Amino acid sequence: MNRNDPLPLRVLGACPHDCPDTCSLVTLVENGMAIKVQGNPAHPQTGGVLCAKVSRYAERTYHPERVLFPLKRTGLKGSGQFERVSWSAALDDIAAKLHAIANRGPGSAQSIQPYSYAGTMGLVQGESMAARFFNQLGAAQLDRTICSSAGSEGLVQTLGGKVGMRVAFFAEAKLILIWGSNSIASNLHFWRYAQEAKRNGAKLICIDPRRTETAEKCHEHIALLPGTDAALAFGLMHELIRNNWLDHDYLERFTLGWPSLRDRALLWPVERAAQVCGIEAAQIQSLARDYGQCFVDKQAAAIRLNYGMQRVRGGGNAVRAIASLPALTGAWRHRAGGVLLSASGSFPVNRAALQRPDLLAGKPSRTVNMSTIGDDLLRPASPDFGPAIEALLVYNSNPVAVAPESGKVVQGFEREDLFTVVLEHFKTDTADYADYILPATTQLEHWDVHGAYGHTDVLLNRPAITPLGEAKPNTQIFRELAQRMAALAGDESADGGGGFAAPCFADDDETLCRAAFDGHVDFEALLANGFATLNLPEAPFAQGGFPTPSGKCEFFSARLAQQGLDGLPDYLENYEALAGFDKSTSNSTARSGAYPLAMISPPARNFLNSSFVNVTSLRDIEGEPVLEINASDATPRGIESGQVVRVFNLRGSYRCKAVVSHRARPGVVNGLGIWWRKLGLDGTNVNQLTSQRLTDLGRGPTFYDCLVEVAGE
Repeated sequence: MNRNDPLPLRVLGACPHDCPDTCSLVTLVENGMAIKVQGNPAHPQTGGVLCAKVSRYAERTYHPERVLFPLKRTGLKGSGQFERVSWSAALDDIAAKLHAIANRGPGSAQSIQPYSYAGTMGLVQGESMAARFFNQLGAAQLDRTICSSAGSEGLVQTLGGKVGMRVAFFAEAKLILIWGSNSIASNLHFWRYAQEAKRNGAKLICIDPRRTETAEKCHEHIALLPGTDAALAFGLMHELIRNNWLDHDYLERFTLGWPSLRDRALLWPVERAAQVCGIEAAQIQSLARDYGQCFVDKQAAAIRLNYGMQRVRGGGNAVRAIASLPALTGAWRHRAGGVLLSASGSFPVNRAALQRPDLLAGKPSRTVNMSTIGDDLLRPASPDFGPAIEALLVYNSNPVAVAPESGKVVQGFEREDLFTVVLEHFKTDTADYADYILPATTQLEHWDVHGAYGHTDVLLNRPAITPLGEAKPNTQIFRELAQRMAALAGDESADGGGGFAAPCFADDDETLCRAAFDGHVDFEALLANGFATLNLPEAPFAQGGFPTPSGKCEFFSARLAQQGLDGLPDYLENYEALAGFDKSTSNSTARSGAYPLAMISPPARNFLNSSFVNVTSLRDIEGEPVLEINASDATPRGIESGQVVRVFNLRGSYRCKAVVSHRARPGVVNGLGIWWRKLGLDGTNVNQLTSQRLTDLGRGPTFYDCLVEVAGE
């Protein structure tokens, strides 16, 4: 470009992916083409910096394998064989099939199942027009649990909502516990604040079974066994009590249930906690000393908690225990003290205006848990379950790759009598089983508005380019389906009509963006700047004021007790607990049980769940699916780095390359995910081995509650 060429157009947007950072984007556009996506330097949280994944968003948008036209299946399910069809033909056929199912009799629409999650975190392209469509139809509801529901419920029961400290204030803390988070890979902008605190003398401690990139950069790493986080929290509480590192005034005025929690914590001397966690007692004592000393010195101690640690049987209780810790020492008195798991509860989102649950009123409905979709697709009709699932509409998700016990998920998707529609950018594992693939727009091609869960700014996404090919926003696809459903039903015209002809099905995307916050956020500021910061207190719980029924930090939850559950947090052993684990015995073959190794499946650094797996530059960095295994577990099995191994349990078998690595602690293997199945060595991925069992709270999946054996080939 010479000096006389016009500067590229700069379009403000938002990263749509499932990450705490929710970055503000600037897309540079020349001649109608996005030439670069970069971080918005004017947004304090983004600071002009993007992760390696999203910095390649233009490569993803213009990927040569992108689906740009409606496709209809021509081969067997799973074969990936399709032919191009027109939008009119595809939508006419889809609407006819849904109409026929929904009008078979009372409640028959419950046989139609939506399946979606966080392929986009946008409030508009996520659950706005889609929710209106399914509510009007009377389709089954979806319990969206697959990522965070256990931890979210634990937070709600303790703090009253998905709330916490402001992320920027971590820079002022003197102690930061990074608990269950590989922040360098999955929370990059928090890591910037942590590094600032470190330069100012703060101590950073990482608590994670895996020696992640983050753990290597911290002062200390506590490599506990998966699913033992609550035991560690109780051991920490025991030491705080024993040494009287307690803010008695805060406990008296701003907490509920302290005497009972104290009694429970006193059952957890460090020796017991250390045995359960598979670590040394001295590590727990040192951790408690560091945490307690902040109270003594009137300095801020902060906990950055993330969702990895709640993907086990006792995940909800573990979050409850950890979220209780700041109240013991009065850490909430400091704006740089407390805990942050999710800030999403701070956003005044008007979900009712977006999703219109009133459209469902009077219609029979059931709710299916997305984490048990493998079993549910195979269930026959029954009085307990209701009608069998006959139609499945998937958007913003790739369940064949990401749902647990994927062998059963595949069996369900293979059903010839299951009518499946997938809205997608690419031919994913799930799209291969579709009857129709409908091309969806990427974030560069549509309007959307976003909250966040790692900070407290609202972001607006403007379309930077015209949709490629014949791609359409999710919202437009459901609008056009609604029009066809209205015609099939003979609904009245939109002028005062009802049913699928109701005016709400004509709302455009900018209207939906404006409705999302119902005047609580300055939309003109969003248009001008791309973001707007919520007006929130700096130290929200310095004087109590928790959004719980009592207004206090609730160590004891009457709401849980009324459900017949334990009102106090507790340690719950994994469903699949290591039998007879002894931290002094490094050789896992000395431990009993057919499956003597615990397996966790954290994301590969350059993927985000199953997104970006097909971006060539990122997949080239990752190389291939791997299993990290400690030398003490590899040597007795005759396993060497680079060797193909079989990882197996009663649910299935998965082949991948072994990496003998210090990143895996003894007794635990790390199956990095989530690779598309079709890119694996034998057409599977790590979820072939995971379980459909659910967590203690929140009905979430237990991906990291999984025992396996590993054998070389």
